[in-house]
Amino acid sequence: MIRLSSRLSTDSQQVSTLQARRIGIDTYQEPVVYMRADCPVCRSEGFESQSRLQLTGNDRSFVATLNIVHGDDLLEHGEAGLSEAAWKLLGVTDASEIRVSHAEPTESFHHVRAKLFGHTLAPEAFSGIVNDIARRRYSDVQLSAFLAACVGDRMASDEIVALTRAMVAAGGRLDWSQPAVFDKHCVGGLPGNRTTPIVVAIVTACGAVMPKTSSRAITSPAGTADTMETLTRVDLSLTSMRRVVEQEGGCLVWGGAVDLSPADDVLIRIERALDVDSEAQLVASILSKKIAAGSTHTLIDIPTGPTAKVRDEATAERLASVLKRTGTELGLEVDIVLTDGRQPVGRGIGPALEARDVLAVLQDDPEAPDDLRDRSVLLAGKILERSGRAHAGDGTRLASAVLNDGRAWRKFQAICHAQGGLRTPPVAEHRHVVVADRAGSVTAIDNRRLAKVAKLAGAPTAPAAGVELHVHLDDHVEADAPVMTVHAEAPGELAYALNYLDQNTNLMRIGADDEVRA
Repeated sequence: MIRLSSRLSTDSQQVSTLQARRIGIDTYQEPVVYMRADCPVCRSEGFESQSRLQLTGNDRSFVATLNIVHGDDLLEHGEAGLSEAAWKLLGVTDASEIRVSHAEPTESFHHVRAKLFGHTLAPEAFSGIVNDIARRRYSDVQLSAFLAACVGDRMASDEIVALTRAMVAAGGRLDWSQPAVFDKHCVGGLPGNRTTPIVVAIVTACGAVMPKTSSRAITSPAGTADTMETLTRVDLSLTSMRRVVEQEGGCLVWGGAVDLSPADDVLIRIERALDVDSEAQLVASILSKKIAAGSTHTLIDIPTGPTAKVRDEATAERLASVLKRTGTELGLEVDIVLTDGRQPVGRGIGPALEARDVLAVLQDDPEAPDDLRDRSVLLAGKILERSGRAHAGDGTRLASAVLNDGRAWRKFQAICHAQGGLRTPPVAEHRHVVVADRAGSVTAIDNRRLAKVAKLAGAPTAPAAGVELHVHLDDHVEADAPVMTVHAEAPGELAYALNYLDQNTNLMRIGADDEVRA
């Protein structure tokens, strides 16, 4: 909380001096300040709910959104409250003095308005927008407007290049002093598909450098960082990340912890809430993180299918072209692989369940999902060929051999131990088996709706939650045979997921019928 006093400055302007105290409200990444409706500062300054206020103190300054509190339960007279995000940004302790005032207008936002009306923006405009976003000067409403301005075909190729360049420039940039540094990314939209940890283990076991920074989930039940966090520590500092890479040749860390392309981390929070991921923002997000992380080469997997993020081959080819062109303009070698996106990859959907699939493949478990293994070998093989570790056409054979003889598993263990130790993924307490209501072959699986079930069950916030898939396309099932198991950490979340299944009986098609009974 913050206790208020006022004094006159030497230039006779009234200054509001606040005593900062922590209120303990989690607003995720959005800084929020709370003040009573009858607070003298609110009334004299004309502050209203959702006003943008400048908070200054402890040699730091940032913009927060004001929420007005009615009643006496939360705040006393002359007090205000800082959310957890605001407290962290200000870096204060109890009794630290801060000042509060109206935030200056965000001048770059007029470029966003212009873009919403179809105007083409210059590189300087994107630089101003991205810098203000990285400095957290945009409200959530303004961030949503910017994302809306990037949706569809609103962005020309040169604008995407300018946006990507601005996102790189807004943060730090790593240099590994290596002639070739490799990365790999999947554009998403496919539940499971947790190939990255396996690829990193294979590639680094062969001597190539692969410092992998990954995002948390945006619109999916798990991101690579969410999955890896069930196995080891991922919130490493730059110093710790560099130590791991120098020791093991690679790492698997959360990009948000190392402040690379910080504007992207702000935008991801809004994309998650809106459940959108525009092509322009997708390209800028992917490539800015790769360039900022010091990569010279990246392999991008584009799964294509009717319920994947990329629906058809023509769209995939267009996206591949934009990714390659943007990468070339910014000095990044981009290779593209178009893969089958008709169904999930592996069995697990959700952080811990996906982690178990990863471990099964790395340990060469005979029960490991073949599709996850095969896709990981394909992608790792492409990188090994690009790196010169394998001759053209021989990458898949080498990648498979590294898995079979245990080199990839030993390297994965070494990376995890260097990052803080290898741990066992958690197990959900609540489970429900979903069965087929008739015999037949599986003819279709809806990726988006299956991902929705996993998210309603609690993933990725509840790491053990999600869906365990027992069948894939073309598999034959008998009536009342299990087709999936829903995992949840709380009974209420399990009920949410099962209720959604009851209302979406076409999530999986078996034979001529599209119903699955929960």
